[in-house]
Amino acid sequence: MIIKPRTRGFICTTSHPAGCERQVEQQIDYVKNQTAIQGPKNVLVIGASTGYGLASRIVAAFGAQANTVGVYRPSAASATRTASAGWYNSAAFEKAAQAAGLKSFSVTGDAFSEETKAKTAELIRSELGQVDMVVYSVATARRTDPVTGQPRTSVLKPIGKPYTNKTVNFHTGEISDITLEPAKEQEIEDTVFVMGGEDWQEWINVLENAGALAPNAVTVAYSYIGSQITMPIYREGTIGRAKDHLEETARKLDERLSANGGGHAYVVVSKALVTQSSSAIPIVPLYMSALYKTMKEKGIHEGTIEQMYRLFSNRLYGPQAVPVDEEGRIRLDDWEMREDVQAEVTKLWDKLTTDNIYDLSDLEGFRREFFQLFGFEVDGVDYEADTDPIVEVVNQK
Repeated sequence: MIIKPRTRGFICTTSHPAGCERQVEQQIDYVKNQTAIQGPKNVLVIGASTGYGLASRIVAAFGAQANTVGVYRPSAASATRTASAGWYNSAAFEKAAQAAGLKSFSVTGDAFSEETKAKTAELIRSELGQVDMVVYSVATARRTDPVTGQPRTSVLKPIGKPYTNKTVNFHTGEISDITLEPAKEQEIEDTVFVMGGEDWQEWINVLENAGALAPNAVTVAYSYIGSQITMPIYREGTIGRAKDHLEETARKLDERLSANGGGHAYVVVSKALVTQSSSAIPIVPLYMSALYKTMKEKGIHEGTIEQMYRLFSNRLYGPQAVPVDEEGRIRLDDWEMREDVQAEVTKLWDKLTTDNIYDLSDLEGFRREFFQLFGFEVDGVDYEADTDPIVEVVNQK
């Protein structure tokens, strides 16, 4: 079929296998051209098919020559429907890892389920023995409550009072005001349940009980804090409550792992990047468009793969002790939060209108990266070619 992008709001309902493969190859090439990392040997990535999870897996494998296990939802194609971008990304990763002689396995299933956790632990024991790093990179809107059997859904809302600010339709460039009503208490609780640290802790429990976690293992989960512009909808909103829970979980896990064998648990605070999740948050795409313009002009912009390489090479497995802030977090948002960067972004923010959006911000860069998440608008790919949407993932378990 000829595969074209089809959008529905902040979601693209199609993805392109050749475009996804090319982007995975580009990330691998970037890592190969950096200094090798003396890092982990066996790595589990939960939420491995896109974004930070995929980049973490690429850096571990091609930067540190680690064996990897990736966990992600199954989403294969049919003759009339494309697979998800995550499926195509994972197929490309597995293909490249196999060609490089690295051990790698894909476990497809619901990362929240006991079945997927048990299956993964058994695979690790039989194929790798133990993992010495666990990356938790799950971003989803829904999780089934194991007690009630009912799904619970996260929301993107402020807490306490309504919040009004500018937002943008990144497809059209139209800026408008948006008012978000405050979350109800149940919505806050549901968001913490879905996006907090409980499932991360359950993964560590299962791995420890199965003997699949090395005594000195390091585990990380990803988070974001952001600027004053996005604070009411993000860090001070429902998602922020979930991130608070994630950080509390990290402190408890770190204490336990450290006592048991010298392991550690960290929350990694990253910079604002175009992901399927960030595209869905009102106000954030407009903020990121101003941020991208500012950081690119200053020569300090990073994409997902650059962020993850810096995490592994300069933070977790660098020559010095792991640097953390007063809350024990690893900060990769240090360049975004620089005073000069935020001052420039705030100045742009106050000026942004529909008429000048493309002049004063990098909305076009944001829009292009959004489509690249799904394998479109990637240089060197023939989008007029007849393409088979059915792609096999080797080493799928």
